[in-house]
Amino acid sequence: MLAQAVVIAVGTLALIVTAFLVAPGLFHWHLTHAGEADPQVLKHAEEAFASTFAIAVLAGTVLALAAAGIVSWVLVRRISRPVEDLARAAEAVAGGEYRVKVPAATFARELTGLSQSFADMADRLAETEANRTKLLADLAHELRTPLATLEAYIDGLEDDVVEPVPQSWTTMRSQVARLRRLAGDLRDVADAEEHALGMTFTMLDANDVVAGAVTAATPRYLAKGVGLIGTRASEPCTIRGDAVRLQQVLANLLENALRHTPEGGRVTVGVVENAGRVLLVVSDNGEGIPPGELPFVFDRFHRADPARVSADGSGSGLGLTIARAIVADHGGALTARSPGPGLGAEFTVDLPGPS
Repeated sequence: MLAQAVVIAVGTLALIVTAFLVAPGLFHWHLTHAGEADPQVLKHAEEAFASTFAIAVLAGTVLALAAAGIVSWVLVRRISRPVEDLARAAEAVAGGEYRVKVPAATFARELTGLSQSFADMADRLAETEANRTKLLADLAHELRTPLATLEAYIDGLEDDVVEPVPQSWTTMRSQVARLRRLAGDLRDVADAEEHALGMTFTMLDANDVVAGAVTAATPRYLAKGVGLIGTRASEPCTIRGDAVRLQQVLANLLENALRHTPEGGRVTVGVVENAGRVLLVVSDNGEGIPPGELPFVFDRFHRADPARVSADGSGSGLGLTIARAIVADHGGALTARSPGPGLGAEFTVDLPGPS
């Protein structure tokens, strides 16, 4: 309103100055050229012109200021309302309340974009906070068992209740290994979900990736008595990816399959090319997955049976979460399928072929 008033005042002043400098002389010139020579008539006409002009300028200025005031009030209200809403939402977010409602601004494209971006940011912060809270709760739960085991053994050794035999040291070392694995996997899952793994992409043959993963996992499979079969596609299947991280994905999938396949079972991993996509498929004939658990198998620390926890430190409950994040960074998808309990499971890494 102040800015428009200044513009109107400047315009009015310029009009008055110009009019008083130019208009009287022109009006007098026109009267004399019209044949009017009576001084009284000329004086009266010029006074009438001056008063009429002054009234017109005053009325125009007043109307212009009134119109400017109304327009300014409407514009300011339409602009300030969404800004005030955003300010209140920002205060709420700063106070830790991320589930805020940000009304959509419809006044201008810029304000609409700003409101939408702020709403998206608040939603992301709310999701991050929820994940952080859940992660801390899950982590506290996961740490409780190995720490309790170590504490019990240490107290038992101090009180001579537990004998310092090799089995006792083995058990404690397994719990330390579990804690070490959990710490490493937590770092990996955090980096993976923040897309901060620093991967180096090159052109790879998926057959070689699978062969390397099978070779690395074979000793553990032999130790448990589970068969591991790796198959190759008939032709090279080129993908663009990070060889180390894709090996990590398959290692996590093979470890998960080994954990849920009993002795005498079989796990198969192979490569399939389908419509320009390259599929790495890990299937087993082990315990299978209940239908209600399938949507959650990639969640952090998820276990279909919470009572089943690996005692050797080999499973942190984060392997599938890490694998899914790595595959997503490759532009692919990791999916799970199972006919049901006792009927095995199949995990598929769906990667784009070379463009």
